Amino acid sequence: QVQLVESGGGLVQAGGSLRLSCAASGRTDNNYVMAWFRQAPGKERRFVAGVSWRGSSTAYADPVKGRFTISRDNAKNTMYLQMNNLVPEDTAVYYCAARAILFSDVVYTTDSDFDSWGQGTQVTVSS
Repeated sequence: QVQLVESGGGLVQAGGSLRLSCAASGRTDNNYVMAWFRQAPGKERRFVAGVSWRGSSTAYADPVKGRFTISRDNAKNTMYLQMNNLVPEDTAVYYCAARAILFSDVVYTTDSDFDSWGQGTQVTVSS
């Protein structure tokens, strides 16, 4: 497994932008498929965006398509989530997740597919 630490959350007005980062440490010599999930108060954790280990394939949940962009820099062992045109419904704790994988360009979108999780970073969007 790998250790994950999110950063970049905060309070922003509707229409604003934030960039989340997820730094990986530990067994970073493996290839990892990674993703962002979020959990709003009183709701289940939901998939937001995912990226393959090379960064060549991505997937997005419908509510964030066209507004969020996932990317990664494997040289820095860091994944990013650029969030633009934020709306109050984006308010949640955002978690990054990772899973080691062997030479596949797959993107996972279900939380049970991942075995490493960060502690989460709060994103609050005011109206």
